[in-house]
Amino acid sequence: MPTTTLTTFMDVPYVPDIAAIDADIVIQGAPFDLATTNRPGTRFGPNAVRTATAGLHWEPLRWPWTFDVYERQRIVDRGNVDFAYADMAGMAAALQRDTETILAKGARVLTLGGDHYITLPLLRAHAAKYGPLAFIQFDAHCDTDDAAFDHHGVMFHKAVGERLIDPAHAVQIGIRTWYDPATHKFKVIDADRATELGPKQTATKIRTIVGDRPVYLTFDIDGLDPAFAPGTGTPVAGGLSTNFALQMLRGLTGLNIIGADLVEVSPPYDPAGVTALAGATVALDVLHVLASTGRSVT
Repeated sequence: MPTTTLTTFMDVPYVPDIAAIDADIVIQGAPFDLATTNRPGTRFGPNAVRTATAGLHWEPLRWPWTFDVYERQRIVDRGNVDFAYADMAGMAAALQRDTETILAKGARVLTLGGDHYITLPLLRAHAAKYGPLAFIQFDAHCDTDDAAFDHHGVMFHKAVGERLIDPAHAVQIGIRTWYDPATHKFKVIDADRATELGPKQTATKIRTIVGDRPVYLTFDIDGLDPAFAPGTGTPVAGGLSTNFALQMLRGLTGLNIIGADLVEVSPPYDPAGVTALAGATVALDVLHVLASTGRSVT
């Protein structure tokens, strides 16, 4: 049976029938955590992030933005992708199929995870429309493992092999786990380097790397330090603050971002809802970044 979502992201209209969608941006959930290698629980992430937005829409404008995102873009929430929970391949196929259908309608998609494996079928859907993508990844981990089995650390090795991502225009920000610089295909602004540069200069470097190409943005909440996002499957100390990340995101306005996701919020490890709130705030700022290049509602 389809998943019923009682709370939508920022209280936007709920349109569960993809065929009925007429929107500029579609929010969808992918409640999946079978690819997690450490602490599970991200299957509960999409609805936790939606619920956390209840504390974000009391202001007439989202600070410090100067426009109403809903006047610029028609935004709906389609609920969660429907799949048999224990069917990993079925989830990937359903998420790719549904996303391709939405993209064919001319809308852009913001997906709430779920563990980071969901980004692979999302990249497949977007690359099918746009060709090899520029890529922005906020994360503690590179996720370029070449393991023979699927898990939430293999996606971007596979994405390069499938020509979904153009590694010459791909950048990973916040990395603080091991990788081999001699063979690594992506540009990396690790957590220490980003801190040295500051959010504005980091955003400038990101813009230089991706240029004006169609770019996909993925934000793993563990890119934040566990002090700001404890509720995640594989927390790594030494990460970015929430404010640092938000300032970087705001520096990406005007880029040709054709899709995005927010992943790895794990409510069982988030008793105070701090991580869900951080994820909801990041996702809301991503909506504003998307709207910065979108047409106004007429």
